[in-house]
Amino acid sequence: MTTADALPRTSTTAPLPPGPRLPPGLQTLLFGNFRHVLMPVLRRRYGDVIKLYLYPERHVVQLANLDHIKTVFNGPVTTFHAGEGNIVLKPIMGEHSVLLTDEDVHLRARKLLMPAFHGSALRGYRGMITELAEQEVSRWPTGRVFSSHARMQALTLEIILRVVFGVAEGPRLDELRRLLTRAVDIGVLDILGWHNEKLRKYGLWKRSAQTQERIDELIYAEIAERRTAPDLAERSDVLSRLLTVPAEDDHLTDAELRDQLVTLLLAGHETTATTLAWSFHELARDPVRHGAALEAADNEDEKYLEAVAKEAMRLHPVISEVARRLTEDIELGGYRIPAGYTVMPSIAMVHGDAENHPSPKLFRPERFLENGGPGTGTWFPFGGGVRRCLGAGFSLLEATIVLQAVLSRFHLSPDRSRPEGPRPRHITMVPGRGARISVRPR
Repeated sequence: MTTADALPRTSTTAPLPPGPRLPPGLQTLLFGNFRHVLMPVLRRRYGDVIKLYLYPERHVVQLANLDHIKTVFNGPVTTFHAGEGNIVLKPIMGEHSVLLTDEDVHLRARKLLMPAFHGSALRGYRGMITELAEQEVSRWPTGRVFSSHARMQALTLEIILRVVFGVAEGPRLDELRRLLTRAVDIGVLDILGWHNEKLRKYGLWKRSAQTQERIDELIYAEIAERRTAPDLAERSDVLSRLLTVPAEDDHLTDAELRDQLVTLLLAGHETTATTLAWSFHELARDPVRHGAALEAADNEDEKYLEAVAKEAMRLHPVISEVARRLTEDIELGGYRIPAGYTVMPSIAMVHGDAENHPSPKLFRPERFLENGGPGTGTWFPFGGGVRRCLGAGFSLLEATIVLQAVLSRFHLSPDRSRPEGPRPRHITMVPGRGARISVRPR
């Protein structure tokens, strides 16, 4: 039986969306490695609703029309399953991850995690982030080219380790730090091994599996030790919060805890690190915005610094799309999209559309400060609807503080005039050469 034969029948006569007829393996490789080039080309040919056949999701439909995307984000969670849409992440994040669950199970996980990323908790992180950012920046070499992306990955990993565990010292966390760095340094070929047990016995896939197994061992050991900590109720880190929830039915198993912690550790630092690297890349090449950002740092103008981060997210989306697996047939733009398909609102295509953002290829943080900012629904790096990223506020706070720490101390210069292009790194797009810059004291 084919996938199409297994789908529920529908009475509508609307056609399926158009798309390329290339073999699934070739479509997967092209999309995985060149989606920033591929999708605009396909949009010009097929329009705002584009069907692809990708591994392992199989049938996916990319969406670029704002009304269609609004339908997805505002639609019933029983129809649009974001957890199932993120199935590519299941082997590494785990079945209990807040990113991989839906409906009541997702709401439970979200409710447990939300207090650590909102309100007083969010405000309480400011001092810790500032201290770590200033420590990091004090070690930057002057007059020598280096990868700002690598430095931001190291910094944001330290920050999220503090948020998740409350501390970042000790041999266990030292090893975890090294392994997490290795775990995110993967490409499209590595992802194939996540979903193929046979591949996980060989070469790079075997090494990735061994890394993941060791990460799990370390996290389970940390959970076991923390459960017996005498001061557990007095701690405010995420792990301690999850171990001290008051309701008996909200107590998490070790497996559930592992999945949420891995999700926060992997997703909670890579995206912000990449946003900051792109910010430095763009500022170093634009004397006008560089000068404005230096002035903002001097004046502690956090609105402008936040706009710098937002514009980096717009111009260089770290994640190109969000996903929702359909539990029933829907119709969008005159096309029938059957149950079992995955619809993908395209962050990259919406962010790069001149109708949504005038002169979309220009880096202009001012667009987030003028006339109320971009139009509703035209900027969604954190997703949308009830599945909007829990850490959105934390990410923007972190980026703003780090920009302040860097720009109050240094002038930025590019290593060369030609800008860097993006390259794929697991499900994200990162600076192709590491956002290489040099700095000099102000």
